[in-house]
Amino acid sequence: MQERVSHPTESRIIPFDTAKLDSLMDAAGLDVLVATSKHNVQYLLGAERAIFFDYMDALGVSRYLPVVVYPKGAPDKAAYIGHRLETHQRAVAPLWVPQVRTEGNGSVDAVSLAAGLIKAAGVPRKRIGIEMPFLPMDAGRALSDALPDSEIKDALLVLERLRAVKAPAELAKLKKASELVIESMDEVIAKHGSGTTKQQLFDALRVAEVKCGLTFEYCLLACGASHNRAPSAERWQSGDVLSLDSGGNYHGYIGDLARMAVLGEPDSELKDLLAEIEAIQRGAFAAVRPGAMGGEIYAAADNLLAQSSQRDCTEFLAHGMGLVSHEAPRLTAKGPIPYDDPDARRPLEPGMVVSIETTMKHPTRGFIKLEDTVAVTATGYEIFGEGSRGWNIGGSALAR
Repeated sequence: MQERVSHPTESRIIPFDTAKLDSLMDAAGLDVLVATSKHNVQYLLGAERAIFFDYMDALGVSRYLPVVVYPKGAPDKAAYIGHRLETHQRAVAPLWVPQVRTEGNGSVDAVSLAAGLIKAAGVPRKRIGIEMPFLPMDAGRALSDALPDSEIKDALLVLERLRAVKAPAELAKLKKASELVIESMDEVIAKHGSGTTKQQLFDALRVAEVKCGLTFEYCLLACGASHNRAPSAERWQSGDVLSLDSGGNYHGYIGDLARMAVLGEPDSELKDLLAEIEAIQRGAFAAVRPGAMGGEIYAAADNLLAQSSQRDCTEFLAHGMGLVSHEAPRLTAKGPIPYDDPDARRPLEPGMVVSIETTMKHPTRGFIKLEDTVAVTATGYEIFGEGSRGWNIGGSALAR
């Protein structure tokens, strides 16, 4: 894994590789970076998100807009603009940036303050990089008006490349998140039996994930022969399969996994179907290693998928993950969330993390899926949260 170069400031050590960011900015033709998404602000600060705004953005007639200003090659002139309600939090856990201004109220005043700091810093500002999908129109206009001689460019991919290789502390959080999601699924499956509604299962998983220290994000669940994965009054009945696919985050880092259960003992057909999915998953895992082109993961899975008896109703997907559920490495341009696939033609690096998932929408047996989180290591790969991969038996705790 590439060593992260840090420069000391008066308060703390910079949590990311400034040399790497400078290089990425140089290649993109950027002089100053202005980050405004919650995930990239968290990454650049190396700090927890603002407590009051962790779940919401809307506030009165505007919205919460955190801003990190980073001039290329000048971390000593970096700044953070937060909301006034962050003042106490930032005092308890000081940030590394030399200027911390918790004076914001909404989007326009926050970005206007950032523009003033950029001008006062005396750094080159011909080209300003922003996260275009994460900057409100009113704030974007205010930034352009305040810096009329600057060209505004999109820096979204610059920040994504910066985050692509995870540091050991990030990997530890991703591993913990994955293990806790599996632990929560195990608990819910064991404690619920015949007649439980999908809504009850959804609610129980939310409680289980929060109880073990995760922030619950979502649960997609299907039971019986249905492929519908929304919570509803539909009931899990004896002999039915249950698919749980959930994302829970641990300090911002996402655990995203899917596991299967059945009420009663699985019959031979169900065992065979899940075994086919497992074989595709394992084949994809084997392609994960440093130096391998990202597209080799798909090549391995597609080869096995072509041999599957259920190939007409089975899909494979692999995507990068970390602070965001779909981020670099980007491996396919044909997935359910559209984006380009540059990493299919780039080598995998130690510290990259990939979600690998195989989904079977069987016409009579229902929705059958496994999803795993796999980290690229120096020698190959490591699965985060590997447990409970077979048919888990529903209601097992009720029978004791």
